[in-house]
Amino acid sequence: MPEPAPLFPVVRKHLESLTDEFGIRQHARGVEPDPAHGTCTDDVARALVVDLDHADVLGSIPVEESLRRSLRYLVEAFDPATGRFRNFRAADGTWLDRVGSEDCHGRAMLALAEASSRSRELEVRRIAADLLELAAPAALRLTSIRAVASAALACAEPVDAPTKVALRPVLVDLSGRLATAFTDAACSADWPWPEGAVTYESALPARTLIVVGHRLGETAMSELGLATLDWLLRGQVAPGGWFDPVGNRGWWARGGRKATYDQQPIEAGSTLLAAEAAFEVTADHRYVEAAERAYAWFLGENRLGLTVADPARGGCRDGLGADGVNQNQGAESTLSWLAALEAMRRIRRLPVNRPDRIPAGGVAGGRHTRSPGPD
Repeated sequence: MPEPAPLFPVVRKHLESLTDEFGIRQHARGVEPDPAHGTCTDDVARALVVDLDHADVLGSIPVEESLRRSLRYLVEAFDPATGRFRNFRAADGTWLDRVGSEDCHGRAMLALAEASSRSRELEVRRIAADLLELAAPAALRLTSIRAVASAALACAEPVDAPTKVALRPVLVDLSGRLATAFTDAACSADWPWPEGAVTYESALPARTLIVVGHRLGETAMSELGLATLDWLLRGQVAPGGWFDPVGNRGWWARGGRKATYDQQPIEAGSTLLAAEAAFEVTADHRYVEAAERAYAWFLGENRLGLTVADPARGGCRDGLGADGVNQNQGAESTLSWLAALEAMRRIRRLPVNRPDRIPAGGVAGGRHTRSPGPD
């Protein structure tokens, strides 16, 4: 491995510029927010998790307003009549759909779970835990593997005993269905994937199997997640050694070649988080190397040798295409970079040589369940 790519201080300039009174706007033109597309629950949920990450470094006060705004957004997005979250919201605050996507529901649950266990503020933890319980029953009807993965990971996160008891049946159902999908007869040694193509955020289901299997003491489930992640990692490393994720111009169809472009920051970010979880469960240093490769992708260790992240602003460009870098710095890309930076910061703090694996229940989602406080 080459020298590790540099870490950077927390910078929230671009994050704050993208945010309006409701939450983080979806899109930008260059570095300027594009209010025409409004906001969405999926991005706001990711922003809430990034706020929790930043609170671990900066303390609660610098992110308190942002965190509460995101939490309020999720409360307003939830529709008790359907038990689901709405997703798209116009710039004036009007909701544009009654039922959001399955991925939106799972992502919102995961953000609430992390807030319920990681926030230092009792009120935030209470509101998040209560809403998570309300949202959990609808998760039983999810079918998308990424939505199921997010919701299962959410149900594995809470540290509060009553919440854990309430969510356990949902956790067992979702994780069991996810594991079954990856052991279905359609999967094979050369294509251990439950879909006809590897598309977006592909490392998320592997991360969930690793973490949830570890939490439940289901070794076979964790090993399934690790094997899936290993397969994804092998398929996304270029001969030159850099991270080379699946591009969204064609994806990676079974029996076909992996699309080269356009590569998106969410792939590097989700791979890094999965590698973090794998390292914390196994203490295998090759997952640190995988995380370092994914992190370095943001900073120019990629197919074009071009920097995708914008550390000076705390932003990130929207992808790597055949003609260069997409200069727009939208919410998903920016949040993927900010989450990846904090994950890399956590990984480099972990002991490299540990005599044993972490005991079951000691980690959730690739991070400790409660932070000791700011540095």
